[in-house]
Amino acid sequence: MNGPHAAPARPAQGYAETYASWQADPDAYWLDMAKAIDWIKPPEKAFDASAGIYGRWFPDATCNTCFNALDRHVRDGRGDQAALIYDSPVTGTKASYTYAEMLDEVATLGAVLEDLGVAKGDRVIIYMPMVPEAAFAMLACARIGAVHSVVFGGFAAKELATRIDDAEPKVILTATCGIEPTRVVEYKPLLDGAIEMARHKPQACVVLQRPQVDASMHATRDKNWRTLVAAAKAAGRKAECVEVAATDPLYILYTSGTTGRPKGVVRDNGGHMVVLKATMDQLFDVGPGEVMFCASDVGWVVGHGYIVYAPLIQGATSVLYEGKPVGTPDPGAFWRVIAEHGAKVLFTAPTAFRAIRKEDPEGKHLAGHDLSCFKALFLAGERADPETLKWAEALLQVPVIDHWWQTESGSPIVGDPLGLGLLPVKHGSSTVPLPGWDVQCLDEGGRQVEPGTMGAIVLKLPLPPGALTTLWNDDKRFREAYLTTYPGYYNTSDAGFIDADGYVFIMGRTDDIINVAGHRLSTGGMEEVLAAHPAVAECAVVGIRDALKGEQPCGFVVLKAGATVTPEQVEKELVALVRERIGPVAAFKLALTVARLPKTRSGKILRATMKKIADGEDYAVPATIEDLTVLGEIGTALKGRGIG
Repeated sequence: MNGPHAAPARPAQGYAETYASWQADPDAYWLDMAKAIDWIKPPEKAFDASAGIYGRWFPDATCNTCFNALDRHVRDGRGDQAALIYDSPVTGTKASYTYAEMLDEVATLGAVLEDLGVAKGDRVIIYMPMVPEAAFAMLACARIGAVHSVVFGGFAAKELATRIDDAEPKVILTATCGIEPTRVVEYKPLLDGAIEMARHKPQACVVLQRPQVDASMHATRDKNWRTLVAAAKAAGRKAECVEVAATDPLYILYTSGTTGRPKGVVRDNGGHMVVLKATMDQLFDVGPGEVMFCASDVGWVVGHGYIVYAPLIQGATSVLYEGKPVGTPDPGAFWRVIAEHGAKVLFTAPTAFRAIRKEDPEGKHLAGHDLSCFKALFLAGERADPETLKWAEALLQVPVIDHWWQTESGSPIVGDPLGLGLLPVKHGSSTVPLPGWDVQCLDEGGRQVEPGTMGAIVLKLPLPPGALTTLWNDDKRFREAYLTTYPGYYNTSDAGFIDADGYVFIMGRTDDIINVAGHRLSTGGMEEVLAAHPAVAECAVVGIRDALKGEQPCGFVVLKAGATVTPEQVEKELVALVRERIGPVAAFKLALTVARLPKTRSGKILRATMKKIADGEDYAVPATIEDLTVLGEIGTALKGRGIG
């Protein structure tokens, strides 16, 4: 590895100067940012426009992400500093791991994976709850050059099976259960079911037995996590860091596709490290030795970036929280964690704050918690409504920073840069594009619209370091999904506007991906489940406004003629079916039987119009509608449930 790491001083320039320096010479800007990373072979070239689909960053460099997250900090004297704090109110457990202790755990687990035959480029699926071992697993893969794919523990067997078939993992790392405030979710039966369904079969499954559930083990395939780790420690086995190209994949993260088939977003090693380090300095303003509390899940991109990788690359301390914003035990849970662990910033979804506000509107649970260490609240994952933002500002008396990004971007695109100097707040706006991102608003013909005019939010190519490089084994789909609609731009599938000051307002999705409590979910995937019910003739799922979760899915179903089951029974069965096949994460609780669906004369279901009726918004009757009276029927059905 190259010389001792010395983190650059905090940004001396403000936002305008930094953004202008990137615009003036992107290559020089990113090569300068790359100096904050320890490379095996440092980059001499920033960007190769001829490589990959839209170009590749740091094409001549080699590195190791785990070395940058752990080894270099131990080398540079941070070995005794806390790297990861585990706080689990659902189990009553707390633990802290120093950088030296975490390095020991990760290097040992890396050796276990190597002993199971995992090598550079092999895939490993991680199907884990919020426990320290989930972070160890990600870093152990990075250490040996394996490509990890973390699957959120709330996903059902069918969803997991599709990811197994796409990623074709050599090994799966899992635990016996995840723990919710009111129930224990057994993972092992879901995993066993997924492997049975999947065409691809992993060579081994390493199972972390949690005290709450002792799962049965497959005689030849399943291995006991603790037994393997203990044996490796006893034998003094530790994996060394494997040299990988900066352009080699670090992970695959599946995100909902508009067809219901998941898309495997591919993240590289080098660009990812560079941009995460930059965001810690420029946006979050969390430095080495400071504490970051990201209340997300490692199954989402936020958890990948800002629970595991970014804080550790920065030499900060990360809080891994296994709990909820309310109910574990009360709406003061976040305040306790911040005060107890000295968190400088909290990063969570607006849904969490809507839940806290609903349970404790006057903020009484804040009393008794010393938040003098706390400097800012960051919200992302869905649109942060102005009322929730204002409530949080008044309660906490610190900046509340709404910022916007996607699984595909890998890091924030738009935000109010705390580390470069806060800009004036406009409630409802995520503020301004961060250095590296050229955000524009286009009409359907690909022309820029006037300031303040709604349009498609797009990103001018090339995308900066850390953005997705392609979809796993599917370059064609990557081009079709993101690059063909607006040539020269990446299509975010988000709609909104940019005002005269350059502030970006993200207003909603332009496709059938809905945002439920910060989780991107495909309505197309839910429709597939509803349509599988024997009594259902046709269906449509739309995301309707929800005061707590942002959106909730609502399924409209038309029963087959002669169906003998009652509408009430079908609706109940459909809710259970979505829970079984997609998982509780879908939050599907509303199925509505209707006589027919509104359609165009060509047979297209008018989902956007149905959504507007449900949300109580004015709508223009589409000129191509087949039968105008059906819209009234939809409105009546919704009002019968108190909606619209």
